[in-house]
Amino acid sequence: MTGVVWGVYALYMRTKGYAGGGDFREEPILVEYARSFFPIVLIVLVLRSFLVEPFRIPSGSMIPTLQIGDFILVNKFAYGVRLPVLHNKILDVGEPQRGDVFVFRFPNNPSLDYIKRVIGLPGDKIKYVGKQLYINGTKIKQTPLGVYHGVGQGAAHAIQSIENLSNVEHEILTMPQRPALNDEFVIPQGHYFAMGDNRDNSNDSRYWGMVPEANLVGKAFFVWMNWDSENGGVGLDRLGTVIK
Repeated sequence: MTGVVWGVYALYMRTKGYAGGGDFREEPILVEYARSFFPIVLIVLVLRSFLVEPFRIPSGSMIPTLQIGDFILVNKFAYGVRLPVLHNKILDVGEPQRGDVFVFRFPNNPSLDYIKRVIGLPGDKIKYVGKQLYINGTKIKQTPLGVYHGVGQGAAHAIQSIENLSNVEHEILTMPQRPALNDEFVIPQGHYFAMGDNRDNSNDSRYWGMVPEANLVGKAFFVWMNWDSENGGVGLDRLGTVIK
């Protein structure tokens, strides 16, 4: 028993920098820092891989809901737990709901992350005619609010409206000066139809097709900061915005 105790003690002393014979072995300062920060780095990697990941909005396709320069948080747990890199789902938690603002890997280039709104679910029939949305034959109500007054990089000459999407009210923009895109779509199983809230300035499912379930990343839920160099830097009015 005494030998075991001495063995454990000797191992402990070596990890603290003491070698046999009473010599003191000082570790490089970088090693000490690495040892101190390793648990923090590990926690951050686990959170980012499985639970919450930050993203920055680079374009205006989701104006007015999201502004250029918004820093958002995405709940990666909402649509199931996936393995990093491989993206294989290991735990089924939930599925996208109509009206969710979601992040996904762009089907034509999975190395790119896109953010749009879930419009169509598997099995839905989507029609977009005259800048009016129809889901399964039902016209989706739009309530005009007037001319949209954007600022900074988000400035746009558009009409702002409230759209009621399965009891999820959100704001959209349309531009009367741009031609309407008229088309109909049937959503296959395991896929989703995505559109940007800035309807006439969004590269979405109307142009490149559906989002496969395997490409889902997570649900956007919070704006924690905004930085727009063309609007004075930090946008204090955007801090703490809940995404809906």
